Amino acid sequence: MTLPAALVAELSALLGDGWRMDAASREAHAQDDSRRHALPAAVALPQTREQVIALVRACRAHEVPIIARGAGTATTGAAVPTQAGIVVAFTRMHRILAIRAEDRCAVVEPGVLNGDLQAALQAHGLFWPPDPSSFETCSIGGNLATNAGGPRAVKYGATRDNVLGLVAVTGTGELIRVGGAYSKNSSGYDLTHLLVGSEGTLALIVEATLKLSPRPIAQAGLRAFYRDARSAAAAVSRLMAQPEVPAALEFMDRRSLELLRRNGSEIPEAGAMLLIEADGSVDTLPDSLAALGAAAEGVGLLDMDVALDGAARARLWAARRALSPALRTIAPGKLNEDVVVPVSRIPDLVAGVEELAAESALTIVSFGHAGNGNLHINILYHPDDADETARAQAALPRIFDLALALGGALSGEHGIGLSKRDFMAGAFDPATLATMRAVKAAFDPDGILNPGKLLPDAS
Repeated sequence: MTLPAALVAELSALLGDGWRMDAASREAHAQDDSRRHALPAAVALPQTREQVIALVRACRAHEVPIIARGAGTATTGAAVPTQAGIVVAFTRMHRILAIRAEDRCAVVEPGVLNGDLQAALQAHGLFWPPDPSSFETCSIGGNLATNAGGPRAVKYGATRDNVLGLVAVTGTGELIRVGGAYSKNSSGYDLTHLLVGSEGTLALIVEATLKLSPRPIAQAGLRAFYRDARSAAAAVSRLMAQPEVPAALEFMDRRSLELLRRNGSEIPEAGAMLLIEADGSVDTLPDSLAALGAAAEGVGLLDMDVALDGAARARLWAARRALSPALRTIAPGKLNEDVVVPVSRIPDLVAGVEELAAESALTIVSFGHAGNGNLHINILYHPDDADETARAQAALPRIFDLALALGGALSGEHGIGLSKRDFMAGAFDPATLATMRAVKAAFDPDGILNPGKLLPDAS
């Protein structure tokens, strides 16, 4: 796409050195962690909401697409500028505007990194619960765009559950304010939670009021090893059926454990492992661990140990977070999709994936946030092997069909973006998709915000 000269002149004057059309800047904003690639026509680095408003209005006047971008850690291609246009990167809007401990909220700009916010909250004895594996480098804006989750979501909820209010710029260049620094709100439509997870297709978020939680005083973890994945999946159902809610409940299959051992973790051989976290007060933690341990026991349990030491737990979680990028050491090609099912159907999901791996003669590695029914299914293949690549591509829709048949959804935290867009028609009926398109048209009547993402084309 060649940008109109008048638009280039207007945005260059508006943004100064925050307006980039050089090859290096365009290339740096051409992809995300999905490894999809498409060059934008230009990159905008606004510093204020006023600049964002002016930018959107100018792009609307010239019918130029706008693609919002956080830190580029997403895995679905949602921030890849497939229709060229202008990538709006929020890295310069990185201020923590307020930490209001008395209201248990923080007000931030979208470019603030999740890890930086967590560090700033420590002195207040508070934290923001969403903790994706990339928490050190991912941005709050990206978390909001995809409704990011992480291990703590089983107890504290995902991003949508931890946002109180937003300030955003619609596709018409209007500034809207929704929600605020309060935890109860029965005033009109809930536009706050509608915008979270919309992947930049409805509005550009320029400020967020985030709900904070008290930092737990005491934490401890259990490692439970099982004979096979089915036994571990059955234990997940038992754990979630009893009253004690774990702070995290992570599932790792046999191949995940092999990879952890290869990378230096002291993990015994087993068919699967559950990493179970409890948090609370010093007085309540022992009872919580006892209840979770009792639920973890059952057919197929090989061994269980307790990780009370902070350093030991930190090593465990570091190894868990390193799993996804380490998978490319098994095979260079990876289809990583995060389906979600009701927790009670986790055993059926795990069994179905194992059957598909055997039938397709593929390496499929499963791990993730079992306490939410949200597993990351990684189909590994060698791109230079045409037959294996074809089998991997054929297995992907079967994973989605399995999740939907079990009463689940296409994504629990990664979002739809490009990678799952074509499967939305199988996940929702025509009337529901039409309603989604009507919402999109209300916020972005000209369709300039992240076009070609999330929603399939109308038939």
